[in-house]
Amino acid sequence: MQTKIAVVGAGSWGTTLANLLAEKGYPVTLWCYEKDLAERIGQSGINDLYLPGIDLSEKLQATSDLASAVSEKQLLLFVTPSQVTRQILQQALPDLSPQTLIVSASKGIENDSLMLLSQVFEELLPARMHQQLGFLSGPSFAKEVSSGMPTAVVAAARDSGVAAQIQTIFSTEKFRVYTHSDIIGVELGGAMKNVIALAAGVADGLGFGHNTRAALITRGLAEMTRLGMKLGGAAETFAGLAGMGDLVLTCTGDLSRNRSVGIALGQGVKIDEILANMQMVAEGVKTTLSAYQLATRVGVEIPIIEQMYLLLYRDKDPCQAVIDLMSRDLKSEAL
Repeated sequence: MQTKIAVVGAGSWGTTLANLLAEKGYPVTLWCYEKDLAERIGQSGINDLYLPGIDLSEKLQATSDLASAVSEKQLLLFVTPSQVTRQILQQALPDLSPQTLIVSASKGIENDSLMLLSQVFEELLPARMHQQLGFLSGPSFAKEVSSGMPTAVVAAARDSGVAAQIQTIFSTEKFRVYTHSDIIGVELGGAMKNVIALAAGVADGLGFGHNTRAALITRGLAEMTRLGMKLGGAAETFAGLAGMGDLVLTCTGDLSRNRSVGIALGQGVKIDEILANMQMVAEGVKTTLSAYQLATRVGVEIPIIEQMYLLLYRDKDPCQAVIDLMSRDLKSEAL
């Protein structure tokens, strides 16, 4: 029997992954929050809202009916904004098969609970399904993947067999998937790199150069690693695709939404105005709040993320944030 797949979330990344799977020959149902978007995809074969200009496979069917999308599927891929993932999973639960393999490609930390998304899934799903969970992360702009540019990502799962199954399903000649067992490290790297990308964008918006960006990437990696290790992740995970790889991409790439938000902040635009003019979600804005609160709760020093929190949520001046970062007490580079 051919694996039937549902992709929940029709943003640029969800649509890209749905199309990748459909082009491999899998029957894929793409769930769209917007009913009119699902209808347009069905009529034109293009997601004109989030992935314009990309022709989608005929094996990809779009719907706005969540129950019909997820029922009788062997694999369910969540690519929803992190702050609404809990709500959508709760709605989908009654129609899930107990044997369904569930993969999350979302990146973030839930604001209210300060949970990683793996913890959200484990809280809501019955214990017997926890071994069927996997998490996909790594440096992967949707536009480049959908255009066929070589990309490498990582799939993490408790069960090595589940990670290998995800690897086999998603891998193509141009989309290489590695396996991993460190769910916490892979998830936290994917979430926190968005916050550092905001900071890198602020530096660019202020007119700073490559020295500043390199410092932010390197010391941002140190902050990600410190918090990840405190929560049970492995330090070496952050040197890989889900850590350093994704961090470099989002801090330097012109397609990075989080970096673009940071650039506007550095140029003096207020965050409310920036977000009001955005069609897609910049996960780093809300993750900044939860990452700051989580690190504070567990006693981990995160000066870059702290300054981004003050800039976003306390209206701190970006120039003053830089001054305060650079004038901190001198110390060893060691983590």
